[in-house]
Amino acid sequence: MGICTFSYAQHYVLDSIKEADPKLIDFNENTLKFADDSPYFAYFFSQLDSLYSGDKKKLHVFHIGGSHIQADIYSNKLRTYLQNMNDVSISQRGFVFPYHLAHTNNPTNYRIEADNEKWKGYRCSRRDSVPWGLAGITAVFKDEVDTIFVKSNYKNYTDKDYCYDKLRVFYNTWDDDYEVRIIEENLVQESFTDSIYSYTQFNFKTDIDSVAVEVRLKPDRVGQNHTSFHLMGMEFMNDEPGIEYTSIGVNGASFKSYNRCAYFEQQLKLYEPDLFIISLGTNDGYTYHFDDDKFRENYEAFIQMIQRVNPECAILLTVPNDSYFKRKYANKNTQREQKIILELAQQYQMAVWDFYSVMGGLGSSQNWYRKHLMPRDRIHFTHLGYSIKADLLLSAMVRQWEKTTNRPEESLLTHFKTLDE
Repeated sequence: MGICTFSYAQHYVLDSIKEADPKLIDFNENTLKFADDSPYFAYFFSQLDSLYSGDKKKLHVFHIGGSHIQADIYSNKLRTYLQNMNDVSISQRGFVFPYHLAHTNNPTNYRIEADNEKWKGYRCSRRDSVPWGLAGITAVFKDEVDTIFVKSNYKNYTDKDYCYDKLRVFYNTWDDDYEVRIIEENLVQESFTDSIYSYTQFNFKTDIDSVAVEVRLKPDRVGQNHTSFHLMGMEFMNDEPGIEYTSIGVNGASFKSYNRCAYFEQQLKLYEPDLFIISLGTNDGYTYHFDDDKFRENYEAFIQMIQRVNPECAILLTVPNDSYFKRKYANKNTQREQKIILELAQQYQMAVWDFYSVMGGLGSSQNWYRKHLMPRDRIHFTHLGYSIKADLLLSAMVRQWEKTTNRPEESLLTHFKTLDE
């Protein structure tokens, strides 16, 4: 158990980009389209404004995508902006996944480690056959025993550390071959297992930021045929008010991928998000055989799933960035996705952040690559590119927030620009 005190500044970089290359970004397109006519966004921004004014309440933002979100660079910058805006804005760190145990890249703002040789990862973006939950990725263990070291603070940027007095471990609770326990048993006040949502929860006697969790095969199963332990995620919890920002990302994931996650909707019911940002579509459109009707069907089904969980949720549909197919051809499928996304937003009275148009439309990723904001694949972004992307989305959000609540123009944006100064 321990407390970490890392502190890193994140800078608002758009002002310097404007000076360096004002033609790189279409700032007129950087809006939340259709938000003016959305009752869901009017309500969300009123609640966000209340929290900004100092009211103690909880708001939960979910952000889902593929590799852009698994890296948790631009989503983490948004998280930092929102959670640092005042003394009551930082809530619990919430749901995370131990990507290192699945042998893939982990966000840098928390750390979960074990003996990686004993674990194997399965992503919903591949044709595997394991149970997937909210994370869309599962780490599988079939050995006798291992210890998982959990740290809620690593290279995070928040003014205050993420501490927790409750920890949830999501796994295949319907099997009974393994037991999960906290190594330092004197920390635990009580524990229980919820078979409906598939987790064991440990309630601690005090706030902590790190703990060791043991996964052990039960003695009577040793030497016998037994099921594997399927770790589907963890959650760092406390009762603090503020904004909780959960990012869910799997390399290569599409809507079809998340449709394979049998426990996704069930576990989402634990949270009932207030704002859900959908950043899927890049992998759906990375194909020679893009099907407009199937993309619309999958996207609409996902919107309807979120609304089943929380009918009042504001859903932000984001148009994928321009990209190149096989590093050779500007991907025209994104234009087709853009049309469908704009139509669905109007149909469901939601909002769209059209990043495809913001960055310049078809072929614009070549310009971003030339400015060292995208790597050679012209699909992903460099760290600076993701930082700019976060600043752009924040700018679009706070301008709509100002309009919705009649705050003076640029007042909120000025506030967020100076958070790290």
